[in-house]
Amino acid sequence: MAKFELKLPKMGESVAEATITSWLKEVGDTIEADEAVLEIATDKVDSEVPSEVDGVLVEKLFEVDDVVQVGQTIAVIEIEGSASEAPAAPKQEVAQSEPEAPSKAVADVTQTVVAAKAAVETTVSSTEDRFYSPLVKNIAKKEGLSQTELDSIPGTGKEGRVTKNDILAYLGDRGSQPAAQLVAPKETAPEPVKVKSESTTPKQEVKKEPVVVTSGDDEIIEMTRMGKLVAKHMVDSVQTSAHVQSFIEADVTNIWNWRNKHKNAFKNREGENLTFTPIFMEAVAKALRDYPMMNISVQGDSIIKKKNINLGMAAALPDGNLIVPVIKNADQLNLIGMAKQVNNLANRARLNQLKPDDIQGGTYTVTNVGTFGSIMGTPIINQPQVGILALGAIRKVPAVIETSEGDYIGIRYKMFMSHSYDHRVVNGALGGQFVKAVKDYLEAWDLDREI
Repeated sequence: MAKFELKLPKMGESVAEATITSWLKEVGDTIEADEAVLEIATDKVDSEVPSEVDGVLVEKLFEVDDVVQVGQTIAVIEIEGSASEAPAAPKQEVAQSEPEAPSKAVADVTQTVVAAKAAVETTVSSTEDRFYSPLVKNIAKKEGLSQTELDSIPGTGKEGRVTKNDILAYLGDRGSQPAAQLVAPKETAPEPVKVKSESTTPKQEVKKEPVVVTSGDDEIIEMTRMGKLVAKHMVDSVQTSAHVQSFIEADVTNIWNWRNKHKNAFKNREGENLTFTPIFMEAVAKALRDYPMMNISVQGDSIIKKKNINLGMAAALPDGNLIVPVIKNADQLNLIGMAKQVNNLANRARLNQLKPDDIQGGTYTVTNVGTFGSIMGTPIINQPQVGILALGAIRKVPAVIETSEGDYIGIRYKMFMSHSYDHRVVNGALGGQFVKAVKDYLEAWDLDREI
């Protein structure tokens, strides 16, 4: 029998890793080609990893909640085929190594080193204060790094995580003193049990604190994986950006009347609904073109000015959570193209059919809180962007209308827009001018515009 390595497939640009959410097959299960073996999650998008071959699952290399890098082997599948050549090589190596063993002393030293290495391996694990990816832990085990050494490596990844480059750079500097590495394991070899017991203590402490209920009628609801991700993303954003809001009211009466006039013809001709969202998105894209310093991101002390205008569009999922698919190069789309993109992403979001690339690369986000009846909101910035616009409900209100013949009171369709922006890099003037530009584009809507 031959063995096939099932690797984590590439799932789109800028997607480098995924979290295993569940195994659909267990060791010993028969698997058919294209049958799903496990489920994974990248940020907010869930997907399945299918098998490329028929066979039997013989080994799982990662557990649920482990983070796996693209291209890493995640499981081993035994398949039908000629495998006599594969095991023959190690047998020949063993046969050759036996007569070449010069003495019992060498064998003893080798055995000591192997035992010491095994002892060190048991100490390498994530702790409550520091998380290590499977890739980093595998490198640490392979190179014989102790838990103390691993904990001492400064991390440059998110939240101070040690990346592959961090550990390889450390090993490069450490390579000049190989003799010390062999002495250290010898001294730590007699204490594997003690170290293991210490490493298991944090795992017990990681367990959730007891939930306090004040009444026997209270219900405890476990947060979903998506809910935990959203919660962390929101807290991280508030702790990162200095949030400031600007509010403005826009008269969208012309847009309201124009849409009512054209929506049925648009539906019959294009087979798509004409909603207000693509109209608002078009205005936002134009305003970003006028104010490119709103189309930026922040990395440390550097500002990255984005060339493309990629609009994130907050959409509701069936479970009530929100996801932000991205309309790429939104400023290059006409209204028909924008409407088709909006409808396509919204429909696939509702059906949980978004791909990882669909939520990557956003440079500015728009959320429609008016869908839920809110007249305004103060949205949290979608990192690493620096601004997000909340659209309130469109309301029919009495308003002062200015004419050449004087002012009078009339009924108009109006809406509030709330602009949250990062005051670290966007001052009040720019934040206010930008949302004012969106308002001007909406109020200047041409009633005679063709579509």
